[in-house]
Amino acid sequence: MKKIFTLFSALATLGALAQIPSGYYNSATGTGYTLKTQLHNIIDGHTDRGYSGLYATFELSDRDKYYENDNSLLDIYSEKPEGPDAYEYFYGGGQQDDGSGGTQEGQKYNREHIIPQSYFASALPMYADAHYILPTDKYVNGQRGNYPFGVVASATLTTTNGSKKGGNRNSGYSAGYGGIVFEPIDEFKGDVARMFFYFATRYEGQLAGFYNAVNVSSTQSKAMFDGTENHAFSPTFLNILLTWSAQDPVSQREIDRNNAIYGRQRNRNPYIDHPEYVAAVWGTVAAVEDNFTTTLSVYPNPVTDHLVNIYSETPLDNIQVISINGQLVQQISKPQGNANVYTVAQLPTGFYFIKMTSGNQATTKKIVVN
Repeated sequence: MKKIFTLFSALATLGALAQIPSGYYNSATGTGYTLKTQLHNIIDGHTDRGYSGLYATFELSDRDKYYENDNSLLDIYSEKPEGPDAYEYFYGGGQQDDGSGGTQEGQKYNREHIIPQSYFASALPMYADAHYILPTDKYVNGQRGNYPFGVVASATLTTTNGSKKGGNRNSGYSAGYGGIVFEPIDEFKGDVARMFFYFATRYEGQLAGFYNAVNVSSTQSKAMFDGTENHAFSPTFLNILLTWSAQDPVSQREIDRNNAIYGRQRNRNPYIDHPEYVAAVWGTVAAVEDNFTTTLSVYPNPVTDHLVNIYSETPLDNIQVISINGQLVQQISKPQGNANVYTVAQLPTGFYFIKMTSGNQATTKKIVVN
């Protein structure tokens, strides 16, 4: 990936002042929902910097020092980890939303509530909590609207970096919901998931009130939740969030963002500091590993025409063809699939192992090429 982890002196100073305080998680000793409540008590009552203060927070928390490394705004809907972005925003460059523009990508940026503000009636402190509010392109923010996050089967909108809107796939780990969803690129799926886990923990005790207050017809903004204080999420979307969190581990960008927001709000996202808390609270409901292996198939086998197809409902990051002697015969990084099908061609006659990787998961199949 095109990531450069050079920290400017100002950010280094901020990071030194905003690391996890000694003893911050000392009271987080339980498991399950007991742990969730303990974490809530730790991060509750943060300093409210106000809605207008978000832009000041973003200047510290959302600068690009990882991809272009040019101090631009890091927008998860336009950032291309592997190449140049189609457009960029700069703080103080006159591109902040002023009520105009936003009819197409690249005109203005504003503040996106990853958990829609309609869910909590735009009330403070939720309305200005930077842990789940991001600077994003105004047009894409509007297109995402109140739609839940999910796995798009057929896109009706694709942004310049590949984020998508469309009907949910409603199969595999996203089975159980047939409405429209929004899907960020793989690079930021874990980021989004951990924002939801933060929200469910920080606002424990208020979740049922949010859910019941939302107009019944407003199914978009409440679809991801189930109205309970403990479990918090509907089964389909808990599966999606747990899967994304496992497939896209915590990045340096998230760590730095968490530190910067702590410097402003004086609370932290515990699921960035301790990713293991996710499974400790919600378990392995998503059966991430099981889904990856059970929904993956390699065909035909024996292989004909020296070409093999791989069907995977989980996006693949890498495909390796390895001879029975352990020699790497072919490798495809970031393979491009079509309708969940990946193709490996020009395979020599023989016996091989084909290793397929997605995030921190991998599985290997034996194939015969005639």
